[in-house]
This record gives sequence, C-alpha cells and structure tokens, in this order.
Amino acid sequence: MSTPAVRTLFRPATKQQYPVLDFLAPSLLKCSRRPRHASITTSAASPATEPEPKSLDSKSSAKRRRPLSQEQKDFLDSALRVNQAGELAATLIYTAQTPPLIKAHPHLRPLMKHMYDQEAGHFSTFNALLAKHRIRPTAMYPVWKLAATALGWGTAILGREAAMACTEAVETEIGGHYNGQVRVLLKWMAEMEDRGEEVGEEVRELVKTLKRIRDEELEHLDHAVEHDAKEAGGYTVLTNVIRGGCRGAIWISERV
Repeated sequence: MSTPAVRTLFRPATKQQYPVLDFLAPSLLKCSRRPRHASITTSAASPATEPEPKSLDSKSSAKRRRPLSQEQKDFLDSALRVNQAGELAATLIYTAQTPPLIKAHPHLRPLMKHMYDQEAGHFSTFNALLAKHRIRPTAMYPVWKLAATALGWGTAILGREAAMACTEAVETEIGGHYNGQVRVLLKWMAEMEDRGEEVGEEVRELVKTLKRIRDEELEHLDHAVEHDAKEAGGYTVLTNVIRGGCRGAIWISERV
C-alpha cells in the first residue's frame, strides 16, 4: 500500500522520547570479523514471575560500573535489529488487514487504529535506537515487507476470525520473544547487584521500554481472542504456520 494511502487510514503516532543507550558501541567501529550473536531467548513464562532487581528503579550510586562484555553487546545489537524488523512487519500486517476488515466490519475501525498506532510507536522507538547506535537493519527487509503485507491481506480476505487468529499467533510469538529479552536483561542486572556493581541508567530504561512494548503486544493478543480468533476456520493449522514463520523470521534476522 502506498504511503499516502496509509496516511489516510491512520494518524501518525505521537512522538516519544527515547532512552540513550551509550553502552552500545557503534557497529561501524567493530572489528571486521563476523560477530558472534548470542541467541535471543524466548519464554512462555508469565511476566508476573519476572525477578525485580532492586536497581530497576534506583538512581545512580557511587558503586563501580563494569562495561558490558562483547557477548552482551552482540546480544543487544542483534536484539534491537530483530525488534525493529518485527515491528515493521506488524505495522504492515495491520495496514494490509484494515481496508478489507473495516469495509466488512466498520465497528473494528477504532480497534485496528489503536493496534496500528501502538505498533507504529514501537517501530519508531526501534528506528531511533538503530539510527542512534548505527546498527544495520536486517538484510531481509524487502522479504519481510512483502511477507507481512501478504499475510495481513490474505488473512483479512479469509475473514474477521482469520485476521484475529493471525494477530493472536503473531503476538503469542512476539510476546514470548520480548519476555525472553526482558528476562535476560533482568538476569544481568541481578548479577551486577550481586557483584556490588552499579546498573547503568540506560540498561534500566531499556528494560522498562521492552516491558512496556511487550505488555502492549500481549494486549493485542487479548483483543484478538476477544474478537473470536479461535473461531477461524482451520485455526490450529493457520496459527501454527504463522507462529512457525515468526520463529523462522526471528532466527534469520538475528543473523542476517
């Protein structure tokens, strides 16, 4: 869908203030060797079970601060790149789904706009972080754009229930994906506290940002279930295929 057409469907998301992550060294300054990417863990555990390090909401102290390891920097570099690609796909899915859905079900316009606006905000957040730290986007950008648009349009044509089943499947995987990242960062923070080290403000802000975005993604999942996602024809096959595609896209985007 062309850019002018998208503007007619949605108003731009509100401009946000983004955390400064000075712990990420610019990718252009890294060695020429191919970096080793730490695997981005996913978790189905409830966010309510997350540890809450004391430093999450604390201010800077006189404690010593140790730089992140190269493996931790590689993890964050990969995580932010994958997150940006995922949010691009989400905005394109909703953009493609909205015209046929609201034509058949006008009452869904506010819901679709609400979910799109949140995804556009997430996309802007990760765009800013990638630009700030010179992290390259995934080389699979053109493929993901085409795949996301096709998925959104195709499920919308199948009907309201199929479109909502698509949202449920995508958000199930993305919610787990963000949950895994949050748990990794909280583990780092707990280890820093155990060593008597200061947790930098940028790490605390990144955790808060990821938790907020994760919770908004899970809100979309709830909306989809409330709007009969599980009533879609071939629900199990459809959602399993979409979830498998999401996992594959995450794995590839971590590395390419």
